[in-house]
Amino acid sequence: MTDSQPMAAFRLHIAKKGLRHTKQREEILSALFSSKKHVTAEELFDILRSKVAGIGYATVQRNLNLLRECGLAEEVKIGNQKARYEPKRGKEHHDHLICLKCGRFIEVNDPRLEKLQDGLAKANGFAPLRHKLEIYGTCAKCA
Repeated sequence: MTDSQPMAAFRLHIAKKGLRHTKQREEILSALFSSKKHVTAEELFDILRSKVAGIGYATVQRNLNLLRECGLAEEVKIGNQKARYEPKRGKEHHDHLICLKCGRFIEVNDPRLEKLQDGLAKANGFAPLRHKLEIYGTCAKCA
């Protein structure tokens, strides 16, 4: 996915919803896609408030929801902790190993696991549309 593709997709989505394209929306998308980790709305807001005059937390949260709706962001939630967001950069599907001590997210992808999940669905007459696998435990740094 090139740098302009997410913006074009976001513009199309907000136009379909009858919303305006704004500089704040651009900055939110840019900040999310520039992030090197899974971020909370608060973390994204902290990044943006020094760069974008007048931006509010509610604006960041609403736009994260819009980005999720149009498939440009994914929400990852651990129990009752705050939701974290990651950009979908056109990369392959992946699952997460999540450390319950430090909160670290490790992205993993194993074709054997995908094949097993597809086989389980087929054996049960189920047509999956999407799936999410999260394994909770302790990372090597915290062990």
